[in-house]
Amino acid sequence: MKTKPPVIGVIGSSAAGAAGRDLAYEVGRLLAEAGTVLVTGGLGGVMEAASRGCSEAGGLVLGILPDADSAAANSYVDIVIPSGMGHARNVLVAQTAQVLIAVEGALGTLSEIAIGLKTGRAVFLLGSTLQVEGAIRVATPQQAVSAALLILKEGTDG
Repeated sequence: MKTKPPVIGVIGSSAAGAAGRDLAYEVGRLLAEAGTVLVTGGLGGVMEAASRGCSEAGGLVLGILPDADSAAANSYVDIVIPSGMGHARNVLVAQTAQVLIAVEGALGTLSEIAIGLKTGRAVFLLGSTLQVEGAIRVATPQQAVSAALLILKEGTDG
């Protein structure tokens, strides 16, 4: 039987600051090195930084876009899904990922966190001021990725 790689989502604002983009880049790089598939919303900010880190480390990046125009995807996305669903695409991102890592974040990120938690996914907060019961704070990209991989190994993902 074919082994499927784990799918881990990195979520966060398209208007992320430099610190958030740096964290996301490192998370993406570590996810690629661990052999996972990265899923994001496919746009800029945290999504683009994580995608770049993953891509530059040889990983596979899946981007689920809010619009129907695949050209809107950042240049590091390997597989583009132009959903045409607007903010409702957040459900697809949260459901596609087996675990979510939120970097910084705003209201869109909060919706993905809520969907992830509601559907039994582990959600890790990195560099985020969001206060969400059930989400787990981590201090570094290494902690985020290690914790996500451990959840998958234990078979407790959604």
